[in-house]
Amino acid sequence: MNPRLLKTFLAVAQTRNVTRAAAEVHLAQSSVSDQIQGLEAELGASLFTRSRQGLELTPAGEALKPYAEQLLALADDARAAIDVAKGEAAGRLAIGALETIASAKLPGWLADFQAAHPDIDIKLKTAGSGELLRRLGDGEIDVAFCFDRSGASAADERFARRVVGAEPLVLIAPPGENRTQLDLAELAEKRFVATETGCVYRAMVDKAFAEAGLGGPKLAAEAGSIDAIAGLVAAGAGFGIVPRLAVAAALDRGEVAEITWPGPVRSADLVMIWRRRRVQPPPLKALLAAAGEGFSSVTPADARPRHAVSFPS
Repeated sequence: MNPRLLKTFLAVAQTRNVTRAAAEVHLAQSSVSDQIQGLEAELGASLFTRSRQGLELTPAGEALKPYAEQLLALADDARAAIDVAKGEAAGRLAIGALETIASAKLPGWLADFQAAHPDIDIKLKTAGSGELLRRLGDGEIDVAFCFDRSGASAADERFARRVVGAEPLVLIAPPGENRTQLDLAELAEKRFVATETGCVYRAMVDKAFAEAGLGGPKLAAEAGSIDAIAGLVAAGAGFGIVPRLAVAAALDRGEVAEITWPGPVRSADLVMIWRRRRVQPPPLKALLAAAGEGFSSVTPADARPRHAVSFPS
């Protein structure tokens, strides 16, 4: 089975739509259809059936899916092993991160890493936690940096993970709020600007209110980025819980007020996640070694040389 056909098959299985799959594998829709038909002809079985929700895997498709994932992973392992055998440490490294981490935590550390490994080209891509894990599983990125999502990555046997730091979380309020402490019962009367369900910040709030028998928080809005949450809180829309590192400047400028979060958990683990492989590609191996030496040990910004790290739009 041709790896290109298997990659297209997995894209269709993931998106359940030929158009979206074509965009993911950078092919025309007709080419995706032709490849799926070719794979079905080779295997002598239909792999998809249509439903109101989109394309669904047939029993044969369900049987093929784990083998397709393993075969593509094995092909990656083979390429990595050959690179190691050739002694080539140069290459490309695709790093995924939450926007908060990418802007506030990674720049200095990545600059130091690239100074030590100038032959490795780095691309940094930002996305939400769920999207990062999907891209990691599909091989679109080599490593992901995100906050712990209640063990979501640990439960997937394809992934290895390492805690590289802990970031304090802070409850922010509109600038007119002059109380530094509120209990959960008082907060239950407030409105919250929250991230989407599944995010570590949202999970903390939901769990704290549920354990206190207060139900869920009253939502003023859901926002997909920390900057958007800070802006809405500053405008008076409600309260929000976010990593302190992401709003330190806004707190210093007095745009939002800080209140002690009364919940049981006040920090979130910053984790580094990558796919398990028999042989890791040399660039990723170098990055894992650098993280092990001290993720938080970075050169001060005013003393750090500038290096070219690619930030795709």
